[in-house]
Amino acid sequence: MKIILTKDVANVGRAGQLKDVADGYARNYLIPRGLAVAATQQALKEYETRQAADKRRQAKAEESDRGLADRVANTELRFKVRVGEQHRLYGSITNADVAEALSKKLQAQVDKHLVDLEEPLKHLGTFRVPVRIAPHLSPEVTVTLEREE
Repeated sequence: MKIILTKDVANVGRAGQLKDVADGYARNYLIPRGLAVAATQQALKEYETRQAADKRRQAKAEESDRGLADRVANTELRFKVRVGEQHRLYGSITNADVAEALSKKLQAQVDKHLVDLEEPLKHLGTFRVPVRIAPHLSPEVTVTLEREE
């Protein structure tokens, strides 16, 4: 029997998916508990409309992500820091510092968990730091650490 899942069901599928399951499983378990609806003509039409809307929404979000990724890739952040012997920083520059500076510069919220800094920056120099905008988009922002005068 063809059904459309209304909620996520373990080992069957996610909400909104069209699935083919055993008749008894659908009639006796999924449909009575509100986990699925039978795939009638009306339900299939609504399913197709919902799928088309989801694709449009996803395309719009992807375009927005690409725009943000381009802006991030063309951004250079400069930090004036105090340094000691051997050009080591007093303290360090962390992913939170990079995210905060990037948010101010781009005027867009960037979460510190999206900044892929393996370890805090503790030396003067120029570094390329990846920022995960989306699962398939990781542009690199240029971070320059300069001696404070």
